[in-house]
Amino acid sequence: MGLHKNYFKVGQNASNQLFGLPPRGPSGATPLSMLISQGAKFNNNRIAVIIFGIATLIAGVILSSVPWLNIFIMKNLRLWNGTISFHYWQRPGVTRLTKVYIFNVTNPEGFLAGEKPKLVEVGPFVYREDMEKVNIKFHDNYTVTYQHKKILQFVPELSVDKNQRITTPNIPLLTISTQSKHLGYFLAKTISLVLTATKYKPFISLTADELVFGYDDTLVSLAHRFYPRNRRPMSKMGLLNGRNGTLTEYATMYTGHTGMEKFGYFDKLNGLDHLPHWDKEPCSSIEASEGSFFPPREVTNSDVVYIYDKDLCRSLPLVYRHPVEKDGIPADLYTLAEDSYGPPNGNNSCFDHTDYKPYRGLQNISPCQYGAPVYISNPHFYQSDPQLLEAVEGLNPQRDAHETFFKIQPKLGVPLEGQVRVQLNLLVEEAPNVMATKNFRDFVFPIMWLEEGVSELTPPIRRWIYLATVFAPMALPIVSYGMILTGTFALIYVFVRAYKNFVFTSDPTTEFLEMGRRSLRRGSSMIINGQHRILMQRDSYILLKASEDANLYHHTSNNNTVNTNNNSSHHNHNLFHLPHMPHMPHIPHHQPKDQSLLSDEDSPA
Repeated sequence: MGLHKNYFKVGQNASNQLFGLPPRGPSGATPLSMLISQGAKFNNNRIAVIIFGIATLIAGVILSSVPWLNIFIMKNLRLWNGTISFHYWQRPGVTRLTKVYIFNVTNPEGFLAGEKPKLVEVGPFVYREDMEKVNIKFHDNYTVTYQHKKILQFVPELSVDKNQRITTPNIPLLTISTQSKHLGYFLAKTISLVLTATKYKPFISLTADELVFGYDDTLVSLAHRFYPRNRRPMSKMGLLNGRNGTLTEYATMYTGHTGMEKFGYFDKLNGLDHLPHWDKEPCSSIEASEGSFFPPREVTNSDVVYIYDKDLCRSLPLVYRHPVEKDGIPADLYTLAEDSYGPPNGNNSCFDHTDYKPYRGLQNISPCQYGAPVYISNPHFYQSDPQLLEAVEGLNPQRDAHETFFKIQPKLGVPLEGQVRVQLNLLVEEAPNVMATKNFRDFVFPIMWLEEGVSELTPPIRRWIYLATVFAPMALPIVSYGMILTGTFALIYVFVRAYKNFVFTSDPTTEFLEMGRRSLRRGSSMIINGQHRILMQRDSYILLKASEDANLYHHTSNNNTVNTNNNSSHHNHNLFHLPHMPHMPHIPHHQPKDQSLLSDEDSPA
């Protein structure tokens, strides 16, 4: 029992000295020594598991408590040179298509005679739009100025024959005849004589390219030469003329660094903070996106976003409807507000022209069309005044085909899909003083409608959006909480193993006792082996000396015997001569050997 206590005390003191702990009483090991050691020896495996568990636990807590994902998304979403959003914005690389549908008038003579116009939709005429931002300049107030460069290329495999002829109202002629009633009688008559002499017709036959991108017209050429600069049209007549090449308009937009509430919205257009075509708000507001980015709904909590269309000279309000999904990515569906084009209210009455009767679903854009009485509506008069639809034949409004919509990712504000669909109409008023159009009655004549937008994103952009909005929000909590559980389990595992070793054994001091025994055994073995080697050498030396003395003794005895015999026989006792030997102590035969000097071989059995 005393030996057991001594061994335990030795192990306990060794453990305390190794770990720098104060001496302990009989209560047992401390928690620290229990966790990282076995007795007085470090357990490297336990230490490694403890370090791994603590590091994993801390990393998991940090990942779960700090919004790293939002920080990363916002850092790359803000528009700045080198960010992911900048590369997408500067040159999207998406397939942006413009589809044009033209209404062919099949009964022009019947219409002049009082019939309803019979319209046949011809199209689509599809043009691929390659777009990029050029002349980019970032400013210190976190805005960026740029210009658009657009190249439209006809896509024959998606289009009908663009060379077929289409009968459509003569827009320059009808524009002059409509404006003539405001010019006075004599000036109106002069215009009538000129138009009659030049044999202008109220309907003309054109191809799609000519109508959309321009054709030569004498009236337009004259207006381009003599009209005031602020109302001067282009040299050719075309509804979408001037879209190819670098546009003259330059825009300045917010980059998102000062807040995401206006991210992607314009700060200025051509150096102005308002649209000059309209007199008051909200019609003159430029707080709208050009279509690449919108303020994220998760940040703004707003159900309305705005998109600016240069050809319409205004911003269109898009209203949130419900959540949808596009290519596995969550999105919000926005559609055009029902009152965007009327009926007149506080949001759109400022678009009305005092010279024309306002209609629901019909909006005037003549101020930015060089005074031409051009009005816009939804295609096929979708959600417009029923009178407009009843006045013509051949129109069939459908929601899926004629509604403007956008699918916008709510976290990023990036549109996954979007189509702007708008119809251009010519508002014609009776002009009795102009002979060429005297049979034209007051009428809203549909000319064409177009659809422009993006149906699919590029695979790299789609993958980036999917990772940022779908994969990462699911993976990050799994990783963070998994790390917390893994680290906690690792620490619990080490504690349980250590606790079992120290507590759940039959004797808590067994490990220390065994350690002490091993330590004493190793120390004793080292001492015994060292002493054994020394004693072996000493024993060999003493045994050798003892053997030599014994041989000398026996030899001397024999000599004495011989001498005695010789004396008795009277021989000379010097017959045998021995060499001189040093004096050796006499070892009696009966004296026992020292047991400490015996080797293992000499020990008695």
